[in-house]
Amino acid sequence: MSAQEFQDANAACGLLPGPASTQLAIFCAYRAAGPAGAIVGGLGFITPAVILILALSLLFLSRSPPLWVRGAGAGAGAAVAAVAVQAARGLIGPSLARVRSNRAGLVRWGVYLAVGIAAAALLGPYLVLALLACGFAELTIRRGPSQPLSLGLLLPATVSVGGIGAVAWTAFKVGALSFGGGFVIIPLMQSDAVHTYHWMTNTQFLNAVALGQVTPGPVVATVAAVGYAAHGIRGGLLAALVAFSPSFSFILIGGSRFERLRANQSARAFLDAAGPAAIGAILGAAILLTEALHETWQFVLLGLAAVALLVCKRGIVPTLIAAGAVGALLAVVGLPVP
Repeated sequence: MSAQEFQDANAACGLLPGPASTQLAIFCAYRAAGPAGAIVGGLGFITPAVILILALSLLFLSRSPPLWVRGAGAGAGAAVAAVAVQAARGLIGPSLARVRSNRAGLVRWGVYLAVGIAAAALLGPYLVLALLACGFAELTIRRGPSQPLSLGLLLPATVSVGGIGAVAWTAFKVGALSFGGGFVIIPLMQSDAVHTYHWMTNTQFLNAVALGQVTPGPVVATVAAVGYAAHGIRGGLLAALVAFSPSFSFILIGGSRFERLRANQSARAFLDAAGPAAIGAILGAAILLTEALHETWQFVLLGLAAVALLVCKRGIVPTLIAAGAVGALLAVVGLPVP
């Protein structure tokens, strides 16, 4: 593909719900070798991350991990909120550039950002409804009144409480209903995994998010750790399968129409609102991740991580590894570990 075709594909993937990086990798493989190439290339992109996260989950999410492992998880988990803020900061500039010359559009951008923050902090698994509402509000403003959106298919299906069906539903929301991917999935997963089904504690969830950051591959692979906490290896594999299936479906069904998607004015209007709302959701996720901390030294470590990432421009992986090492050391010398 040409450079322009690649840029168009990248923009089109941004219009789709789910992990954009995964969809772009699958699309490139699709252009290289058709449907079979999409499957092989997509699996090559996803599988290493899922395997690594499941292997690390055996260590970090076991019922009685060693003290130094608990400390390392608590240390790395303390820094994750700073990673979320850094991720949001990197997205704000390009998003603002689209509306900076339009005063009314700039005001709406700020409103959509605020809605995303509030929805991530307050709505949990229903965050996607706020993102959709922002997108369709902008579409209505630009095109005039349209038919109301039916939300029936977006509401939770009847699943056994905490059962394998609940794992599948959580993974589906992560893979098919979250615009922006990345940290936008945090409120979706945390609400189900910690508060609704009690598969894991807040501390364990922070560990899972940290694992998703330090391992290669898409951040959405973190859902495998949630599935593991719910139902072991079987749950982890099911969660990964369900979460990534929509990405394959989008490309296999609509890959030949990607070039037209970017030029579609309705799709562009929707993304212009869903985009800032998704950025707000990432900032809202940082609030949730900070609330999950317990010990004083974790808040100190979060502050240091924020300085390293936002001021000193250090890398995410080195920062998380350093925070994990500090946490392990503090646990060994006797500081309390959540």
